Amino acid sequence: MSSNIARYLSQTARENPNGTAIVAPGTVPSGLPGTQVEPEPGSRWRRLSFQELDAYSDRIAAGLLRTGIRRGDRCLLMVRAGVELIAITFALFKAGIVPLLIDPGMGRSNFLRSVERSKPTAFVGIPLAQFARVLFPAPFRSVTHPVTVGTRWLWGGHSFAKIIQDTPDFTPVDSGADEVAAVLFTSGSTGPAKGVIYTHGMFDAQVQALKRVFDFQPGEVDLAAFPLFSLFDCALNMTSVIPDLDPAKPGKCNPAKVAEAARVWKCTSASGSPAIWRRVFPWCAAQKIQLPHMKRLMTFGAPIPPDLIEVARGVMPNGDVYTPYGATESLPVACIRGADVLAETAEKTRAGAGTCVGRPDLEVAIVGITDDPIPTLAEARILARLRPGGRVEGEVGAIGEIMVAGPVVTESYDALPEATMGAKIRDGNRVWHRMGDLAYIDATGRLWFCGRKAERLETATGALYTDPVEGIFNAWPEIDRCALVGPGPRGSQRPVLVVEGPESAGLRQKILATQKVEEVVFRAALPVDTRHNAKIHRLSLKAELERSKALVRA
Repeated sequence: MSSNIARYLSQTARENPNGTAIVAPGTVPSGLPGTQVEPEPGSRWRRLSFQELDAYSDRIAAGLLRTGIRRGDRCLLMVRAGVELIAITFALFKAGIVPLLIDPGMGRSNFLRSVERSKPTAFVGIPLAQFARVLFPAPFRSVTHPVTVGTRWLWGGHSFAKIIQDTPDFTPVDSGADEVAAVLFTSGSTGPAKGVIYTHGMFDAQVQALKRVFDFQPGEVDLAAFPLFSLFDCALNMTSVIPDLDPAKPGKCNPAKVAEAARVWKCTSASGSPAIWRRVFPWCAAQKIQLPHMKRLMTFGAPIPPDLIEVARGVMPNGDVYTPYGATESLPVACIRGADVLAETAEKTRAGAGTCVGRPDLEVAIVGITDDPIPTLAEARILARLRPGGRVEGEVGAIGEIMVAGPVVTESYDALPEATMGAKIRDGNRVWHRMGDLAYIDATGRLWFCGRKAERLETATGALYTDPVEGIFNAWPEIDRCALVGPGPRGSQRPVLVVEGPESAGLRQKILATQKVEEVVFRAALPVDTRHNAKIHRLSLKAELERSKALVRA
């Protein structure tokens, strides 16, 4: 039996052919599949059924193979969020072509470096993306089969509109569980972005894990504010609603448009960055708009603060907030409900205990903090371990690096053997992944996040971890968001709190009176990652303070 992850779409198309697979705002482009629908006056959407989406992806797969792209080739995919992104991705899976999904928002130099290292043979992209290939030819020199989605100018290659004109019978390739399915890139929030190799078996394990953790049911409707979650929606026989927002700038979304999509399509679920919901749910509350059909909100990228959980639960009278914890290399690892945060963990977070991310769905261990590789499990200094069934072994409360093992854990980075060596631990035939996050396990088997390992402080008086310290100050009504950074070399770093907002002498004195930090700096806006607009770039803040030299201990 094939393990090709695209088989879920074909299966759903057979079982529920007329069910709505995907809807996106706008009109139906000429020559492309879909039906124009207007769920209410002034609201225009493009709708595809599961059967239409399955057939469309078949046409694309056959068309790509006719251009000379072969099974196993790598394809850089740069298409805007929407129907075509999802259809082309499924087509690549069906054809056995490996999509490279690189976030262009990571910055030009990082993006071009990632392209050059990945060596794509094919490139399916919009005209602007193809123009970048012409403008910076060196990183794209491996590309021999460009396909333009839109108007093709003077750069040659194939036109997407032309390659999908035929409608031949097409049979997806039989992919084994260990066959490479895709290369997904990390956000690069604490270092260079890295390509993570996914097999079809890993994607399959993710589908099953998401279904188990969130109890998704066929026929549900998901507001996919994180574009690639639409792939999981289609695999789970759920309708995917793509809201009108720029996925490269989720923190600047129009809350009215996102709320409209949720209300018009009676969404039962929603997914996306906390930066989106920081705008949407307070706006809904102010407008006295409720979303009674919404059963769950899933946030990715960073913890959602307790006060926003309360607002969201007020807008979703029949739903709750879920914060899954994980990374590109392993997702999901754990999850916690908003109700549990408010009832059991929020006060501890405000007191400096870190952020509880729930009970893991994988095998988890806490290993002693080190920046050196750990080649094998026998060489790891394990402080605590969570066994299947929730039994805790070792030292409760010991802070160290999280490592995880299980079917959703990826085994290597793409063309980065040193990064693979630094993040993976061999355990016989299994591979553990070092998350790069610091945490501890409590007596009940819950995992408490304490910050990124790369962002820890080593001061003259001992170690400090970002999340426990920031949790104290983020609970203050005067502070919306802050970051703990440590300018200077390890062993003599100086704890500095960078507060987002206008400078206030009174607030500075109040913070310093806690004796948690030695200095306070105010900044109009904290730098955040481009993917979620939620992860604070503490290392860039550290470098900024070190350049000023005033806050570095001599």
